[in-house]
Parts: sequence; structure tokens; C-alpha cells
Amino acid sequence: MHPSDLWKRPEGRPLIMGILNLTPDSFSDGGAYLSTNNALKHAYHLLESGADVIDIGGESSRPGSEPVSEEEEIERIICVIKELAPTIGIPISVDTAKPRVAELSLKAGASIINDIGGLRNDDMTDVAISHDVPAVIVHMHGTPKTFGTDMMEGDALAEIKRFLNERAEHAVGRGLDEKNIILDPGIGFGKNPEQDMMIIQNSGWFGGGYPVLIGPSRKRFLSKHYPRMERDEATAAASGTAAENGAAILRVHNVSAVVQFLERRRSGL
Repeated sequence: MHPSDLWKRPEGRPLIMGILNLTPDSFSDGGAYLSTNNALKHAYHLLESGADVIDIGGESSRPGSEPVSEEEEIERIICVIKELAPTIGIPISVDTAKPRVAELSLKAGASIINDIGGLRNDDMTDVAISHDVPAVIVHMHGTPKTFGTDMMEGDALAEIKRFLNERAEHAVGRGLDEKNIILDPGIGFGKNPEQDMMIIQNSGWFGGGYPVLIGPSRKRFLSKHYPRMERDEATAAASGTAAENGAAILRVHNVSAVVQFLERRRSGL
């Protein structure tokens, strides 16, 4: 199955992208899965919990984080992808802004690129084109180092949509098949809590015919809008709102919490 066929699958809920961070410094689970054995165990746990996609990353994008070298990122993720891909039975996404990392990950068995760089690097677009794989175009304001201090101003939602539409149009013009485009408005990436919540409440509006991915998992805006909930419970609630408003894919840490929340809501419980 081509990964893009997943986006059309009638499930009654968005697809769930389970997060597997192979980093020492991610804001939620940094350092937990640095060994290949622990990484594989967690990937299978995500699968058993209901994940439709596993998203593997080797560089943190938490607010204030520093970039890592290409070689460090490759060392962290490629061996895990090679071991996981033949056995997992669902697509693997690589969370990277580096074209060479994406290229090697696809050769190792990944089949989706999740680019926080928003396909602003044509080399990344060319990698997606040459492998005929889906690419997630992510909006970010500033860089991970400035996410917590430099926030968008003015009509943030309109600016996010303009950027996503422009990058999608550019990628298609360069040769990327429209079926391989997913848009992510970038929760927490240079947005304040009010802007993040507005994104959640208008998830599908950003799509323009493309699937929209929303990644609210354990992010700081949740404590403002869901103050009585712990982070995974709040993530599930935000995911439910995103689903109601047109999100096609939800990127989360605790897959089972989100799946169970969506099932309860669908059943009217």
C-alpha cells in the first residue's frame, strides 16, 4: 500500500501518528529510547495501542533546542528504521529537516517525510519526488531555538494558511504528486497558546483539499486551555476537537489515550 492511500481510508476517526523520539533532549520523552532495543519496544507498543503511522525523529524541535549535526541524526535513527521497517506493518515517517537524512531514512525503509522546514529546501522536495512518498509541510515561525520567545503577530491563521498553500503549490510545480502532500500548521512552533487553540478549532480550514496533520501532544498551550487535566488527558481532548474540525492525522505520544478518547466520543459516552 502506498502511504498516501492511508489518508483516504474510512476509519471514522483521524489516523494516529505515534511519536518515537530518538533524542536525549526532547521536551517530553528525551532520553527514553536511545537504545535500539528500547526504541523497538516502544514502536511495537505504539502499534499495539492503535498507531497507524510511526514518526521517528533524531533531532529535538522543543523550544530552545539546538540543532544537531547530520551525522549525529543519521546515527540515531537509521539503524532503528532498518530493524523496524520489515516487521512493523505500518508506514514509518522520518521527522527531519535534512534532505540527506530523509534520503537515507527512505532507503532504510521509511516511507513518509515529516519536514518541519516546510519543504523550503528544494533538495528535500526532490527527495520526496524521487521516492514518490508523502511529505508533511510544517509551518514554523522562527526556529526551535526561538519558539518560546518569538511569537507570531497579526492574523496568524491567515499567514499560516498562506505559507502552507504557497509551499504546496511550489512542491506540485516542482513535480511532487498532489496525493503526496500533507499540511501541518505547526502547533507550538512560534505560536502563543491562543493561536494554538485557534489552530485546533480550525484544523480542516488549512487543508485546501490536502489532509491536515495536527500535533498537539503534551505541548505547553494545553496547560492554559485544559488547566485541570494532566498532559495526556489534555492532549486527547485537544485531539478530539481537532478531529471534529477536520484534522486527518493526529501526531501524539500516548496513542492509546487518544484512540480511547476518540472511540468514547464516537460512541457518545
